[in-house]
Amino acid sequence: MMNLLWRLVSPNFSPQVHTFAKRSLKSVKFPFGSSNSLVHGIHVFHCPDEVGIVAKLSDCIASKGGNILSADVFVPEDNNVFYSRSEFTFDPAIWPRGEMDEDFFKLSKMFNAMKSVVRVPEIDPKYKIAVLVSKQDHCLVDLLHRWQTGRLPVEITSVISNHDRGPDGHVSRLLERHGIPYYCLPTTMGKKREVEILELVHDTDFLVLARYMQVFSAEFLKSYGKDIINIHHGLLPSFKGGSPSKQAFEAGVKLIGATSHFVSEVLDAGPIIEQMVERVPHRDNLRSFIQKSEDLEKQCLVKAIKSYCELRVLPYEKDKTVVF
Repeated sequence: MMNLLWRLVSPNFSPQVHTFAKRSLKSVKFPFGSSNSLVHGIHVFHCPDEVGIVAKLSDCIASKGGNILSADVFVPEDNNVFYSRSEFTFDPAIWPRGEMDEDFFKLSKMFNAMKSVVRVPEIDPKYKIAVLVSKQDHCLVDLLHRWQTGRLPVEITSVISNHDRGPDGHVSRLLERHGIPYYCLPTTMGKKREVEILELVHDTDFLVLARYMQVFSAEFLKSYGKDIINIHHGLLPSFKGGSPSKQAFEAGVKLIGATSHFVSEVLDAGPIIEQMVERVPHRDNLRSFIQKSEDLEKQCLVKAIKSYCELRVLPYEKDKTVVF
């Protein structure tokens, strides 16, 4: 593993200009006498490890008047690969958005990067998502309320369910009020409606399964070809069936949790993005037990979505993730 300190003292790296300490926006000063119209950018990088990567990334940003606010680097001990995530401010008048893409693309070619993504939330379009849900709608309702109040950085293009909610339900009225299409596609063992779902979600950036109790086929995953984020409670595999919370409560479980992960061909075995746990004291009843479990699922799913949108999640080895 190449030592991070060695990168920082590379001959091409100037410690007077490139600093990785977190700073407030008020302290940012550009060398070109630019305006105060600063914009926030995020860049993630994944490439084979070698000396000088941090120096080149820093120089790319600083040479265009950008200022790094924070940078995270990960180089596994047993694998010669480099991961980084940088947050920076810049003036679009000095560093236009298209030119930024070109500059980072040159770096990706220089280091044979497997992944190099830059995102400017104030300029770039929000990620488009479709939310799939079955009968339980606590995660869906939470996502809709957060989206409604601007706390979820996505555009919800549609909600798809295999369960009919009716036009007068709370969720249906909320979706109608905000102009979000709702599609009810009932499924059976022999009819998963995957072709129809693909037609509805073809223009999305990723999918969110907010307690969607159906398993996608390998053909569906291949045809969609983009990331799918799922959430499930942490009572599996010990408590299966239709009432896992009741089973766990009656068994006296003291620790409950939730896991958010990418969907893979293996059921509930995709790379993990986020996990949360909470203790359950003996004073809890079944109702409070279930409420705690559902709250964990909501929080865990939202955290995973936000981490994904903020470019904090990178693939690591076959079934792992790096989450900055």
